[in-house]
Amino acid sequence: MAEVINMPRLSDTMEEGTVAKWLKNVGDKVEEGDILAEIETDKATMEFESFYEGTLLHIGIPEGEGAPVDSLLAIIGKEGEDISSLLNGSAASSEVQEADAADEPVDDSSESSDEVSASAEVPEGVEIVKMPRLSDTMEEGTVAAWLKKVGDTVEEGEILAEIETDKATMEFESFYSGTLLYIGIQEGESSPVDAVLAIIGPAGTDVDAVLNAKPSSGGKASAPAETPKEAPKKEAAEPKSVNDGQRIFASPLAKKIAKEKGIDLSSVPGSGDNGRIVKKDVENYTPAAAPAAAPQKAAATAAAPASAPVILPVGEEGSEEVKNSQMRKTIAKRLSESKFTAPHYYLTIEVDMGNAMASRKQINDLPDTKVSFNDMVVKACAMALKKHPQVNTTWKGDTTRYNHHVHVGVAVAVDDGLVVPVVKFTDQLSLTQIGAAVKDLAGRARNKKLTPAEMDGSTFTVSNLGMFGITEFTSIINQPNSAILSVGAIVQKPVVKDGQIVVGNTMKVTLACDHRTVDGATGAQFLLTLRSYLENPVTMLA
Repeated sequence: MAEVINMPRLSDTMEEGTVAKWLKNVGDKVEEGDILAEIETDKATMEFESFYEGTLLHIGIPEGEGAPVDSLLAIIGKEGEDISSLLNGSAASSEVQEADAADEPVDDSSESSDEVSASAEVPEGVEIVKMPRLSDTMEEGTVAAWLKKVGDTVEEGEILAEIETDKATMEFESFYSGTLLYIGIQEGESSPVDAVLAIIGPAGTDVDAVLNAKPSSGGKASAPAETPKEAPKKEAAEPKSVNDGQRIFASPLAKKIAKEKGIDLSSVPGSGDNGRIVKKDVENYTPAAAPAAAPQKAAATAAAPASAPVILPVGEEGSEEVKNSQMRKTIAKRLSESKFTAPHYYLTIEVDMGNAMASRKQINDLPDTKVSFNDMVVKACAMALKKHPQVNTTWKGDTTRYNHHVHVGVAVAVDDGLVVPVVKFTDQLSLTQIGAAVKDLAGRARNKKLTPAEMDGSTFTVSNLGMFGITEFTSIINQPNSAILSVGAIVQKPVVKDGQIVVGNTMKVTLACDHRTVDGATGAQFLLTLRSYLENPVTMLA
């Protein structure tokens, strides 16, 4: 009997997955343990193996497309087996679940979105499409672009819109076929998860009747006819590329590649549906020669200084407001929670890095060995945490958890924000092992190849901005840790040694502590131990 494989939950926070690549095609033989596909979650791209053996009979989610957890991913069975009942049964099950959910009592706060979808009020064949939850932290989404307009025919699996979440801009596909009857959220607008996004159904359906089926169907239903007419105004106001007055439709990946290569999408012909620009269009694009008018323009520009000089500055005051992305909103929320939940205080100490610099040079002179100052700081922190277990704790409200293991998180800047991969059992690793581990984790973090397990479980965090020339700064605690160390640059300056002024190399480090678990004296003692290790690196090699 054929087996239905649903989109797996590959991390504890995963709500939706994207098929990055299929490693099997329909008709291929599949053995138990074979890798079926590479699936991109909210945290990493992971290999997904089959728990069944047979023939791959159906692929439910094509490459590059995403779907919620438990959506139909594939069907495996005997070659030639009839799977039509499974495909139809999946759709019927979905409709039954929606009907059951509609019959359940709801509170006033969710009345607007839930009542609209009640099967008793919506005509047969009409589907209410809601703002999806495309990431584990998503609370609202912004429609970046509509790829269909009211009146267009929509097939199941076609891309309806590009939706900006707190983590990325993602393509949202339709799970229904029919005519796009209504758009509830215009381009550039944001709405909470489960707000009415669109209505799909048979052409000629009375949309007013659907929207007004319940008086509490929300603000979007109050102007069903007028709202779509506002789209041209919003389109003109957005800072989007245009070509002959039309919006340019391109996949998020095509936009990313074009940005990296400095290609103007308005000059790229699209080969996708309705002229949509896809990855191959950007990769195969060859820029045309510059217009002949350009030299004349350059000549005119060169001649500009000959005009009468302007004695006083002339111009207009200007500014613009850029809408915050969902990622920035989430960062603001989480850092605010940490800052205002944990009572922070800060301790700064200056470290003489002369011996550390000499020791690092000797270590790096060895063949196939490379150690950074940050690696030395991570090692020193791990050893100091073993001597000061109060700093290696987590506040739990009624209790304080003392961690007997040491897992140091190392903050790594990536294009989309900041991630903290974790070096497990750091105190048991040598300097060279720490260096190799940090290099590997940081590299895979920037390539979005970290697994969720590699970013969980830190007991302490190190954030280093010394490579940017920052000499001193404070960080917000990476909860549930009790402390985070901010590392500045090594600075050459005059210092006093044995009563003489000499040239020294010093580095400032600042410890941010949660006062609920770490008292001032405890934090100060930790820093003294840390400084002792860094100023005498030989003690870290014993």
